[in-house]
Amino acid sequence: MATGKHDQTLFELSLRMGDNALILGQRISAWCGHAPVLEEDIALANVALDLIGQASLWLGFAGEIEGEGRTADNLAFLRADREFRNCLLVEQPNGDFGHTLMRQFLFDAWHLPMLKALTLSSDERVAAIAAKSAKEATYHLERSEDFVIRLGDGSDESHRRMQDALDVLWPFAGELTCADEIDVALADKGLGPDLGAIGAEYKEYMERMLKKATLTADWQAPIRKGGKVGDHSEALGHLLPEMQWLQRSHPGAVW
Repeated sequence: MATGKHDQTLFELSLRMGDNALILGQRISAWCGHAPVLEEDIALANVALDLIGQASLWLGFAGEIEGEGRTADNLAFLRADREFRNCLLVEQPNGDFGHTLMRQFLFDAWHLPMLKALTLSSDERVAAIAAKSAKEATYHLERSEDFVIRLGDGSDESHRRMQDALDVLWPFAGELTCADEIDVALADKGLGPDLGAIGAEYKEYMERMLKKATLTADWQAPIRKGGKVGDHSEALGHLLPEMQWLQRSHPGAVW
């Protein structure tokens, strides 16, 4: 689907969904060979691969909408940090295993209902990518939810670590359901969901799950925002050179 003068709202949606998956996938992939146990090493690698596969679909679609010849690889490896549209949550450093699990849980709990809502998009490609991605996101949420509950309601040490992770990462979660003019336009066109409805579902789910995990969120904490307007934390500036070094060092290189 190439449009010449592209639909900016649909282009932004594809970038946002693709960049979220790409950056989180890159973060998680750093655990490969370093996870606490072999089973988790493999599980985290598989989640990362799922997310990078989703990123390829979303960014490939964004390139088609733009109609300027850019591929998923071009968009992933040849944009500067200010051109990325991911939320700030997924950029946050891995920290310890508890921080990685909490970041994943906070994202998964939004990602799955968002994808399910996008399966109803008036755009067939959006609906198809969302449907495929939702199958993987269902497993991701089941896994991260189970870990957060078990560790949150586990030993004193595991509870402390998970609460510390929640305290650090919770302010970034609010951005996921904070609509801007693009989100409003997407909903008006039937291309995307009402983020207010996603936010209500997210809040209800979080209240239930955090209670099970005996963890406490500060619902009055200021929301940390930025990715939707290209304003990123220092974390992304450190991550991108690692992710993009091969393509930037050897432009156009192929295997």
